[in-house]
Amino acid sequence: MSLIFSVQVVYYWCFNKYLILYSVGVGGADQIIEQGILEKTLSTIKACLFPVIMLFAPAILSLFFTGKRGASFPKIHLKPRLLGFAGSVATHFFITLLVILIPTTNEIYYQAFDPNLSAAYFGLLNTELEDIHYNILGSEHPSDIDVEVSSEIPVSTNPSVSQKYGTWQMNIDFNSLIKNEKDEEVLTLHKYFSERTPSKKNQYTGMFEGYNLIYITAEGFSQYAIHSELTPTLYKMYQNGFRFNNFYTPIWGVSTSDGEYVNCTGLIPKSGVWSLYRSGEQKNNMCFTMGRQFLNSGVEKVYAYHPHTYKYYRRDISHPNMGYAYKGIGNGLEGKIKNCWPESDYEMIAATADEYISSDKRFHAYYMSVSGHLDYDFKNNSMSAKNKKLVEKLPYSDTAKAYIACNIELDRAMELLLSKLEAAGVADKTLIVISPDHYPYGLEDKTADDEYHYFSELAGHTVDPNFEIYKSVLLMYSPSMKKSVEVNKLCSSLDVLPTISNLLNMEYDSRLIMGKDILSNSAPLVVFSDRSFITERGMYSATKRIFTDFNGKIIEDEEYLSAYKTEVNNMFLASAGILDNDYYGIVFGTRKTRLK
Repeated sequence: MSLIFSVQVVYYWCFNKYLILYSVGVGGADQIIEQGILEKTLSTIKACLFPVIMLFAPAILSLFFTGKRGASFPKIHLKPRLLGFAGSVATHFFITLLVILIPTTNEIYYQAFDPNLSAAYFGLLNTELEDIHYNILGSEHPSDIDVEVSSEIPVSTNPSVSQKYGTWQMNIDFNSLIKNEKDEEVLTLHKYFSERTPSKKNQYTGMFEGYNLIYITAEGFSQYAIHSELTPTLYKMYQNGFRFNNFYTPIWGVSTSDGEYVNCTGLIPKSGVWSLYRSGEQKNNMCFTMGRQFLNSGVEKVYAYHPHTYKYYRRDISHPNMGYAYKGIGNGLEGKIKNCWPESDYEMIAATADEYISSDKRFHAYYMSVSGHLDYDFKNNSMSAKNKKLVEKLPYSDTAKAYIACNIELDRAMELLLSKLEAAGVADKTLIVISPDHYPYGLEDKTADDEYHYFSELAGHTVDPNFEIYKSVLLMYSPSMKKSVEVNKLCSSLDVLPTISNLLNMEYDSRLIMGKDILSNSAPLVVFSDRSFITERGMYSATKRIFTDFNGKIIEDEEYLSAYKTEVNNMFLASAGILDNDYYGIVFGTRKTRLK
């Protein structure tokens, strides 16, 4: 128990999430000893040394006393034993009954496993058992989806749009699929997706049709990294591209890897597993990822790069399965990127851009950046140290300065990328998308009363830690754009993939992914890992079970709230069903052997 609790304290201190058992089994321990990560782990252990010592104190004291005089237990007769057993059973069932009858605990315990939420309500040991229950034994099933609820969710704020532009819907014979399906879970998925309303095409459909695409999942990126003088290229992309004023980047259970999964698939990661790795391990059909969409459109080869160890988060398995020719340190980029932590995004672009940029062939490249990784200081972050002089005059703390400094490297990378595109004469035919993997939780200060004071410092006001902390920035930019497009609609990283597909006029079925094209007239919905959510009417906190408008006033509309809660639950279950069953493989006939 001392070891379990201590490991979780250190892990939570690092990542604001609890360690799941799946991570231990697929190589998570190996990742900790890598350069940069090991230093972060050791510094975290040092920072929380006192609670770790206190957690081990009972075990040490117990060994000391039992070793000195031996353990002895008085004999207990049958009657006290039976009474003790009966009391234990009665207590167990009484507490279970309370969990069932209280709506909050019932929902958290039986419907929505989220380690952070579970630990807050039921404690860490029970959360470990829930982790086994849900993710090892598999207790969450798509057959629990409420198929009818989708019709109760508003789908359009301007119904005339669909008459003018049509919908994003492929020719899928759901009636035949339903008729011939024997598996109950897959049958429920067929019924659910057949009832979903597809997204509407719109005035931006095909705006970048035929363009090249460079898609970047940016490590720890946020609006706080954009500075008119220090990161001028990022600033230009933000000012002159699409400006999404209400974009959110929720954090999921496996932070960066799950952030990639959301960006690449438009699906919600399954709690308790590495969803991106599992999709590759199972050889799932990933037909809606940008890699597969470009290959299906006739592009011969698509590329993916990461300037850190190529096997980290098992990208060597996941990224080729999305169609990419993938390179990182260890399978193609070694010797081309300086050995430091974190590595340079600029050096990544310099080492890779010439491989795919072409003046006569359409191309697509995907990057997972790393320069913006924590720690945000000038000792342990090589990129912050490299750019330290440039931020010295900023009126911020060293932590805030270091955050901006390391992101200067991403800005330089984008400057180099744009110059190479212009030199090849294809800048005006290329769309660049930058979406964060998660909010920069390395800015948190767990030693302070106000854990988020660095965020408030950079934002210029006190930041709300419940929802505003996840408010972020999405860059969609092409040098061909004559003017910026301002978008005030609520949206999140879940919506990035379908929005790109719509802009490029790439064929996809909007019913089969959880995100929605931001530029369509579908009702906005931002979903978080604990099943909190934001709609156009307000914000629902799953921990507080309160639905408030944007001014903090409680909204009492049980029918509206119930419909959205059920739909959010459906989105989690359907996403897990797609992953676990290779649902796209079933629908499009590429899966010969069913997964179970």
